Amino acid sequence: MKANQGTVKVIAAAFFGNLLIAISKFAAAFYTGSSAMFSEGVHSLVDTGNQALLFLGLKKSQKPADDQHPFGYGGEVYFWAFVVAILLFAVGAGVSFYEGWHKLHDPEPMENIHINYIVLTLAFIFEGYAWWVAYKEFNKLRGKRGIFDAVRASKDPSVFVVLFEDSAAMLGIIVAFIGIWISSHYGITWADAAASICIGVILAFVAMTLAYECKGLLLGEAASPEVVEAVRKIFENNEKVFINEIATMHMGPRTILLVASLDFDADLSSSDVEQMGVVFESEIKQAFPEIKRVYIEAKDRKDYVAKIKKNETP
Repeated sequence: MKANQGTVKVIAAAFFGNLLIAISKFAAAFYTGSSAMFSEGVHSLVDTGNQALLFLGLKKSQKPADDQHPFGYGGEVYFWAFVVAILLFAVGAGVSFYEGWHKLHDPEPMENIHINYIVLTLAFIFEGYAWWVAYKEFNKLRGKRGIFDAVRASKDPSVFVVLFEDSAAMLGIIVAFIGIWISSHYGITWADAAASICIGVILAFVAMTLAYECKGLLLGEAASPEVVEAVRKIFENNEKVFINEIATMHMGPRTILLVASLDFDADLSSSDVEQMGVVFESEIKQAFPEIKRVYIEAKDRKDYVAKIKKNETP
């Protein structure tokens, strides 16, 4: 399974953009002594590492299924996206909080303020470009859904992780700019440190949001209602079949496991049932290539209901 080229483009744009921005921000921070600029440098450095981890997850997810992982390695993307969220919180937010708290208790005057303004302006332009690349790819995936609905429904965290990170980066740049301007223009030395703490709050919020979304994917989310309904119609087109249950689970962004419990007409022979199963699997995979495995269980409706009731009994 090859990685989606649009996803790779999004990650590559964010990686190289953040790497250049991180170097520029650290240089400006050491040259001017700005706490907010240092926090922004850490933020961009963490984002750079995060893009590398997302790309690692994409590469690992392409490994073919084997005896140890019969359903493939698609879940690697979910795991590494979760690691990204943890790093964003622990390193990005943690360092920003520490730097801001440290400078609040030991403020230092900034020098050569104009360097900060130049770097922040360029960083905003670069981040804006990376954000636009991610947003265009995200728009292709979300269809007519709203942004937050699309994030909740998305089974590929790579794109929305980059989109959220870039959004946080642009907001952080604005906060840093305001903090540095207030500190230099009004002589309020703690404003720069306060901006650093605010950047930490932004990163912590984004990290927790991403972690929550990735948690659902790691636990195993069902395919979209549209896919499930389309599969249901395929079964319902055969009058000799009654649907007990349809269960789906994403094993990766483009790998779905489908299990269906069906009650076949009593007049059908075992050979007929077997042939119908082959036809169903062929139709389903043709309509939805992302459904890699189809398991059909022949179960009498009465036995199925009895089993459900038994399981529900305390």
